[in-house]
This record gives sequence, structure tokens and C-alpha cells, in this order.
Amino acid sequence: MKEFESIVIGKNCIPALVITIVLMIAIPVVIFIYWRMKHKEQTKIRWLIAGAAGFIVSARVLELGAHYFCIIADNPVSRFINGHTFAYVIYGITMAGVFEECGRFMVMKYIMKKNRTRENSVLYGIGHGGIEIIAVLLPGMISFLVIAVMLSTGDMTTALGTLGITEENAAAALSSVQAAAAFDYGMMAANVIERILAMLLHIGLTVIVYYGITRAKKSCLPAAIGLHMLMDLFAALYQRSVVPLWSVEVWAVLVTAGVVMIAMKLYRQMEAAPEKSVRSKNESQDQEEKRRGNTTEHE
Repeated sequence: MKEFESIVIGKNCIPALVITIVLMIAIPVVIFIYWRMKHKEQTKIRWLIAGAAGFIVSARVLELGAHYFCIIADNPVSRFINGHTFAYVIYGITMAGVFEECGRFMVMKYIMKKNRTRENSVLYGIGHGGIEIIAVLLPGMISFLVIAVMLSTGDMTTALGTLGITEENAAAALSSVQAAAAFDYGMMAANVIERILAMLLHIGLTVIVYYGITRAKKSCLPAAIGLHMLMDLFAALYQRSVVPLWSVEVWAVLVTAGVVMIAMKLYRQMEAAPEKSVRSKNESQDQEEKRRGNTTEHE
């Protein structure tokens, strides 16, 4: 395993990884605390839990099941998708958009029927985006930190043995070790910014889907799926080495900004509608009581 002997852990690697892990945990926690304190009366914790559970089922169970057949397993379908960049990109962005947004829709429409408030829709989005960080991305960062610490504090042979890297799996593990060793403050900033954008995206898409459910707007779900696909487009192209990394970040900023603007508009529209409905109902009740009173007097 001579290829590992040339790997050197950068001096900023371990501090950058530690800060990244702390910030990744802080992002959903701080957003949740802020929103919960601001809207305690209008929010219920079960909407946060529902968002997290919805992501796990739709993205980590159902979507990964589709990936196993279409990407991982060796069959004509997987060979075609993996062998053609266009097919790979279209498949990847479509699966992410359909599974996550339909999962969001199914949970909020058929399970979360109580306490439907616009504030709870935001809380659902926080749960969805937060569990993605904690369950999917955080373990990878922690494994990078373990690799960096092991390689920087001991003999290379001993470190590789402790990490379980052998001649048989060395080729597969090499890229992970190299990525961990190269981690620095620049990568830390990129990862943290990407997660903030992802959190805002998930909150925005949840508001859009929720608006469609509560206002009977059938176009909102397809719109959310399309916006999700747009967000993932450049990331999928980057995985196939079609576009540079910086373009992925720029694209993410642009799409997220668009989604947030749409969501904010719909969020404001949901503010007056319930109040108007309640006011109209109260006025109707007053008129009915007056009518009954007049009828009684005439009798």
C-alpha cells in the first residue's frame, strides 16, 4: 500500500473538520430554536419529527431502493444509466425530486392533518433538512476526522490497520483518505454554505407543497419537483465531470434564492386568508343570530 505513504495530513485539516462538524450540528439546531421561540403558539414539535421521518422514508429507504436496482446492481438498466451521462443526470435529479417532494406531499396531506399552520410547514422543512445533515452528511465528516487523527498521530501501517484498510480494500479506501487529508478551511466554508442553502431550499419547497395542499393548488407539487430537479442539476453534472465545482455553488445560490422568493410570497398569502375566512364566518354567525332574534320578536 505504497500509495498511502505519500499522503500528508494538512496542518489545517483537523481544525477545519472539527469546526465543520460543530457548524453542521449548529445549523439545524439554531434555526429550530429560533423558529420555535418565535412561533411557539403556532408550532408543534411533531411537525419537526414528521419532516425528519418523511426524509428518512422517502429518501433513505424508498429512493435508495430504486438506486440499488438502477445504479448499484449489475443489470441492463444500471449499465445503461451508468454508461450514459445524460441518462445518469436525468435519472439522478428526477429520483431526488420525485421521491422527496412526493414524500413531503404524502406526509403533510394524509398524516399531518392537525395543527396545519404555515409556521408548522417551516418546522417540517427544518426537520427534513436537519435530518439530512445529521443522518447523511455528518457521519461522513466524522469518518474524515477519524482518518485525519489516526494518520496524523501514529505510524502509517498501524493507522491503516486500525482503520481496517487492507490490501483488498485499499483501492476503494484511497479516495476517502485523500479527501480527508486534503480537507481545509476552504472546503469547510464550501460545505457549510452548501448546507445552509440546502436548509433554505428544503424549507422553501415545504412551504410551496404545503400551500398547494391547503389551497388546493395542484400545480404546486409538480413545481416543487421541478425546482428540486433544477437544484440538483449541476451537482449531477459535476459528478460526471461536466462542470466545475464553482459552478455548482453558484447555481445552488441562484436556485435557492428563487425558491425562497416564491416561498416567501406564498407564505405571506397564507397569512390573511385564514383571518378572512374566520371573520366571514363570525359575520355570518352574527347575521344568523340577528335573524333569529328578529323572528322571535315577531312571534
